[in-house]
Amino acid sequence: MSSLQRIALFGGTFDPVHKGHLRIAELAREQALLDQVIFLPCKQSPHKTTPSLATPEQRLAMLHLAATEPWMRVNDIELRLPPPSYSVDTVRHFLQQKPDVSWHWIMGADQWLALPRWKEPEFLAKHLTFLVLPRENPPQQRDGYRMHELRGDHPASSTALRDPQSPHFLDPCWLPETVHQYILDKKLYQPFLSSPLAMRKGNE
Repeated sequence: MSSLQRIALFGGTFDPVHKGHLRIAELAREQALLDQVIFLPCKQSPHKTTPSLATPEQRLAMLHLAATEPWMRVNDIELRLPPPSYSVDTVRHFLQQKPDVSWHWIMGADQWLALPRWKEPEFLAKHLTFLVLPRENPPQQRDGYRMHELRGDHPASSTALRDPQSPHFLDPCWLPETVHQYILDKKLYQPFLSSPLAMRKGNE
């Protein structure tokens, strides 16, 4: 095996970061023998049209609270670059910073399917190994790309955590304790917290 340091980039909105994100990072570290996982909150994904509910600064703060393992890092490069956040710009930044690294990218199966439509996918394929978490079916290999399927899962979902109609709305079982407390202290997702359903849940 190569003696190069092995680092994975893990991009996302993280609105909010939850235990599922941390579990995916852990699976990637164990199965790809990574030295480090870098969480990259994006300012605005080019693949999403709906804005984040938490501000970039709040999402960054929650990641710093959640990423407590010594092999976890948080980097705000995509928050500092002009939106939208293109992965190829991020990868170029890290290649310039650390050219002698075996770079990986953690993603879901839906992103893997969409990858050929990303900006400069050939550049990404040349410089990255993709670690893909499957949904229902295993991800298929693609010519010219290096891909490894991650085994394992976690049910947590940022969408469900933000949805007052979900049984997992702000579920403390899905959130790191420090992140859950931060959400309450900062009154994040306030439109949801003031809904009748959320108020009933708070009184149960």
